Amino acid sequence: MYKNIRRSAYHLAEESTPWTEDFHALPFPEHWHAGLLELHNHGRDEEKRQPTLPTRRLDGVLQTLAPDVIVRPRPRIPVEPGLQAAEDFWMYVPASAPDPLPGRSMQQLLDAWLRTLGPKDSAQDPRFRSLLLASSTELKQNLPEWQPLTGVELLTTPTTRGGTAAPEPRQFQLATDALARRILTLDPFPFEGGELRFRALPRGPRDQGAELMSQPLCRTVKRKEWWFSVLLNISLHTTPFDPRPRLHLHWGVRRWATHPRTTTKRLNLPYREATTVYLRPTIPWLPGAPATDRYALARLRRDRAADTFVWSENDTAGILRGLSLAGNFPDPEQLLTEPVSWIGEGRGVRAAVVHSTRMGKHEIGTGFMPNQRAQLTEWAEQALPETLARVPDLTRGRGKGIGAPQNRRPKPRTDEAKKAELLRETHARRVALAAQVQIAYDGPEQAGPPVVEVRLLWQSPEVRGEAVEQFAKALGLDGDGGASAAHVTDRDFDEATPGAPVVLEWRTAEVTLRLRCLPLADGLGDRLVPDLAVKGKGAALAAAVAERRRALRAWLCADGADPSRPELALVEVAHRSTFRPASTDPKFAIRLGCADAGLLTQFVVTPSTDRQIDNAESLDHRTCSAWLDGLRQLGVRVLPHHTLGGDLPDSLQYAAVWMVKRRKDGPTRLPKHLPVAVLVTPLPAGEGLAAVRGWDDTAGEWVPYPQFLLGLVKQAEIGPEAFTEPETPDEDARHDAPRVTGKQWRSNLAQQRKETAAFLQRVLHSLRGQPTALITHAQNSRTHWPWLQDGQTERDLIKTGHAPAGRLDDELRLVRVRGCGGRESAQWWGLADPGKPHGQPAGFWAQDPQQRYGDGASSRERVFYSTTERPGTHAISPALDRLATRVNAAGNLTSQAGTSAWNPTLVEIAVLGCHEDDNSAAPVLEKPDDPEALALAMDQLRQAPDYAAALSLPLPLHLAGLAQAYVLPTLADPDRTSNEESDIPAGNQSMEDPDLADAAGLSTTPDDEAETAHG
Repeated sequence: MYKNIRRSAYHLAEESTPWTEDFHALPFPEHWHAGLLELHNHGRDEEKRQPTLPTRRLDGVLQTLAPDVIVRPRPRIPVEPGLQAAEDFWMYVPASAPDPLPGRSMQQLLDAWLRTLGPKDSAQDPRFRSLLLASSTELKQNLPEWQPLTGVELLTTPTTRGGTAAPEPRQFQLATDALARRILTLDPFPFEGGELRFRALPRGPRDQGAELMSQPLCRTVKRKEWWFSVLLNISLHTTPFDPRPRLHLHWGVRRWATHPRTTTKRLNLPYREATTVYLRPTIPWLPGAPATDRYALARLRRDRAADTFVWSENDTAGILRGLSLAGNFPDPEQLLTEPVSWIGEGRGVRAAVVHSTRMGKHEIGTGFMPNQRAQLTEWAEQALPETLARVPDLTRGRGKGIGAPQNRRPKPRTDEAKKAELLRETHARRVALAAQVQIAYDGPEQAGPPVVEVRLLWQSPEVRGEAVEQFAKALGLDGDGGASAAHVTDRDFDEATPGAPVVLEWRTAEVTLRLRCLPLADGLGDRLVPDLAVKGKGAALAAAVAERRRALRAWLCADGADPSRPELALVEVAHRSTFRPASTDPKFAIRLGCADAGLLTQFVVTPSTDRQIDNAESLDHRTCSAWLDGLRQLGVRVLPHHTLGGDLPDSLQYAAVWMVKRRKDGPTRLPKHLPVAVLVTPLPAGEGLAAVRGWDDTAGEWVPYPQFLLGLVKQAEIGPEAFTEPETPDEDARHDAPRVTGKQWRSNLAQQRKETAAFLQRVLHSLRGQPTALITHAQNSRTHWPWLQDGQTERDLIKTGHAPAGRLDDELRLVRVRGCGGRESAQWWGLADPGKPHGQPAGFWAQDPQQRYGDGASSRERVFYSTTERPGTHAISPALDRLATRVNAAGNLTSQAGTSAWNPTLVEIAVLGCHEDDNSAAPVLEKPDDPEALALAMDQLRQAPDYAAALSLPLPLHLAGLAQAYVLPTLADPDRTSNEESDIPAGNQSMEDPDLADAAGLSTTPDDEAETAHG
């Protein structure tokens, strides 16, 4: 059994000297601004004139041509307080490095950049050429000069009022780049059959870190050659109440697209997004400039007029092609039809296209298992300066073992035990369903068990039969619901209509269940067809969605659906690849129409032989999972019952806050924001039973979870501008598109924060009088609730708006969890005995008490960690070796490169606020809180008994995140009646929020592939 886990995180050693480096720095030449801005705005209408120069492309090329240059965000004009330190500069270069752009190199680069500033086709304008010549002459006469900087501290930082490290903005780049440069000086990483040689990747001013990538590696999987590289990301992070920042090393895999489609004979690139390509020259980009091993980054985008792919001229590639390598620059058509000839070693510019999951399946697996991850990390640790040390290993916290809840999901081994457990689970679901019906409807008491109706909207007999069988299995129902007794035939199912469905009924001691089966007829499940009579693509799509939504609502109401009484519908739809373009997928319109009729929705995909979703085992598993997820939407939840006894307040309930954010890339480019909250209250009726409610901000009260989900649809209206689609997926080519300025964005964010503060105040007021743990998510909520940021939070205080921070209410505790988003949670592995592979132990983890900061009760540890077991479906050996190539017993070369790695996330649990101090505890408290007990409760809340595997987040926060599926931005219909809801979803292209990645799934997520294939 693993007793400790190790993290690939490093900070300054205690009582060590600061880590310093010498640099040369270049200030941004602000005297360029006025003249160049006239060039940039030449030919633009007054309303389309840009207030600032676009320096992002120049910054990218600078890092490509000059490998030692570190480019910072250009200071704002004027510099705004708190955004950039006064001593910051535009560019930094190590003092030991030669001049990165000597002689004519800088002048050539600036000339190439100037040619990209004007509008499209401006090069033919004599006035523009005149301005270009004048600007070029002015730049050459006023080039800035490098300034020496000595003893720049890279990790020494001040601390906030809460005792947390507060790095300077430049340290996020300088420290990570310095460590990356040290790693590049190491000997190659050896493995059986080869070695890894790393190169630096260009990082933009706002990327806040450094990246190294190995040479492309080729492996044969399923008789085809596949290519990939190993990626090392280095980033700087802070931890609440820790005065030292820490550097994280994060290992991943980047896969390369190398197999053209058999039909088109070229790579299958997405049409609507730009695709990333990495370039590496074998000769200097510029005569006289230093040779560089750094990769360059360019993008391919679709040219709609020619129906082909071209280099994005207003990206890094546009500037590089204007330099001396124009003849050696890859031709897009050759790159897409013969990608293998450009990858690996060779003459001229080498190029590799990043694989995207939209391109199809890639046979190289993702990520690294813990043993090899540890080997790579140990190799990189050789480059650490003497002043840096690995953060202490974590030990098991209180409770020993994995600290499972009392009602944890058992693991029966015999057939008899499995049958008994299945009976217990299904009985518990029926009891919970009956309890939720009683909670949701406060009507007169019925003489018998409550009646629950659900609907099956099917399209194929195969799915219909499986759905009926799995419904009965999920709830432990005997028989076929009366179908045999009533002599129900396939023809009866086919001819069922709204108001006259086939109704199957099961009666149990706890609840009576009715399944209303209806074929999804009249084209309600077909692709959306935009109305050609409606002008504009966005408006035509909006009209199609509105029509489908209204039709489905009327169809369901004709079958007796009652919007005031939430029910569940399982809907069969075709696979999303059937709908081309993606905007014709009817799923979101179906969800809206069902919500209007009072139905919660779960979808199951029609089997299809050409999409590898046609095997029977997959169908029964998917159908059963859909029913179980649907029952959970109805509030059928089993709350993990903690094992902490009197260490937690009696009758402790759990509230969770989630910020729903939807972004539709229209001309305004403004995000839509909606905070939601969920409350889970244990019920005394039975162990694990809980009342699940959501906050109805309109009514100002907590309502049953199903009602809460359906009510969210009404709050998701946005303006019609969200339906205007961009002209091109390359946003940097959209010179003339109106953009939100930094001032407008900050004003919009300030308004959203104000709304969030008011929302939080209403929710917190409603929680008074009952012991409550408020659970929040760092990456999801800290932008709109700044108090959750490491740099602002203070122990045992809370601040929701502009008012000063104050002490927590006596009944309230504040807990923040943080996942792996942004690589903020370090990679880890369980330390094994000598000679054995490192592993992935599940458990609750804390820092060794002897290594914690400070002393006394007020300095007790507040940050803990949680890991969970991997599902049985991902039983991969921790010793998986992705790199080695070996000769097997048959004499053939073999490797494990085709197996994907799975690692449980190391979830950080920070108890930001509780009542720990005896002296400050109010008389109403029986005894002070134990922060470790609160954190362990969060760990146990991840182990919900009614899920087959552990959750990535505590159950209440998971439920709050899932509510996001019902917040589909819609356009208000001016012709609707007062009883109708808004009709149009704001597009179907980008409905997923990155913040939901941790919340919507299980705790075991594949390692980050770093496959940024879209611009």
